[in-house]
Amino acid sequence: MKDFITQEIKNENAVLVGLITQDQNEDKVNEYLDELAFLAETAGLRPTKRFLQKMNTPNTATFVGKGKLQEIGDFIKDEDNEVGVVIFDDELSARQLRNIEKEFKIRIMDRTSLILDIFAMRAQTSHAKAQVELAQYEYLLPRLTRMWTHLERQRGGGGTIMRGPGETQLETDRRIILDKISRLKQQLKDIDKQKTVQRKNRGKLVRVALVGYTNVGKSTLMTLLSKSEVFAENKLFATLDTTVRKVTVKNLPFLLTDTVGFIRKLPTHLVESFKSTLDEVREADILLHVVDISHPAFEEQIEVVEKTLFEIDKTEKPTILVFNKIDAFSHTVKEEDDLTPKKRENYSLEELEQTWFSKLKENCIFISAKEKKNIDELKELIYDKVKEIHITRFPYNDFLYQDYEEDMPDQGDDQAE
Repeated sequence: MKDFITQEIKNENAVLVGLITQDQNEDKVNEYLDELAFLAETAGLRPTKRFLQKMNTPNTATFVGKGKLQEIGDFIKDEDNEVGVVIFDDELSARQLRNIEKEFKIRIMDRTSLILDIFAMRAQTSHAKAQVELAQYEYLLPRLTRMWTHLERQRGGGGTIMRGPGETQLETDRRIILDKISRLKQQLKDIDKQKTVQRKNRGKLVRVALVGYTNVGKSTLMTLLSKSEVFAENKLFATLDTTVRKVTVKNLPFLLTDTVGFIRKLPTHLVESFKSTLDEVREADILLHVVDISHPAFEEQIEVVEKTLFEIDKTEKPTILVFNKIDAFSHTVKEEDDLTPKKRENYSLEELEQTWFSKLKENCIFISAKEKKNIDELKELIYDKVKEIHITRFPYNDFLYQDYEEDMPDQGDDQAE
């Protein structure tokens, strides 16, 4: 999607900026900036420097304080650094954007606009493109005070927009964007109607949805379970469009859905725009919550996903916590004579397994989709959960549940949409 909001930001050096506050200490901020750096790399940028400042609340005019602003400015002015963009880890107001741009005289972004740019690059279908474009315009609307663009070119149709008596360029731009938002919402409503019909046509088959933080391996797992190629790569938001496959395990068919990954500080505009895509989560009978056990903050990622899922659908569903990437798990061995409290990074994989098994019983499993470890055990677990629901919908299909010496092979190339 090539739009006036999407900016060419590839192959530029980027500076990252974060705040240490009462709510997030230095370790937490560095962790957030690690994720921001990954986002920047996904967008084709090169993070070269990060700046931190300790403040109770962001400066309402410039986000950071005057001294830190000067320090960042000096780094940017050094031609050897070749900085092309500064990215702030929190959403900036129109006033902050205007003042910081005036000070640095280069491109300024925040986490929200960076995520929106990545979504714009990743969107493939008309559905995803419309959702992203709507989120972009809703993000831009309150920030028009810093823009001075001729949006008439974007309206479409023949001719240009003529301003009425006394109408300023800003008012014209605002009116055009509101018109765009209205038409995009109508377009998405039309697409949603088609999607609803498609979902109804799938019948009463049990629906299983893969959910989780971005880049935890959902698409790789989808490929394994469905035996069909699903796009996956080691980048954030590798896929935006919902993928549905018909899968059969031990003669028992069900629908498996791969959904867009969640992330901390996910822009509200995106959550709203992608609600139709997330309808797959609402209509799912069972959730497979995939977790990257090798990530140092996997427990916080679990909380982020659970919170977002609750916002989408407050109905409790059977959920299996699938701890992925056990092949990449590592921990620091704590010395026996060390009297300091044991930290998260000191726990072994075995200790974590025992902790979660005791907490969730049979509702969790540890696997490696990459190394195909414990995949058969996962299939067995899914089969048991699907079978419980399937029996209530198809009570006379007893033959499906009989044990065979040779089970029918799994199938996965039937796309349900």
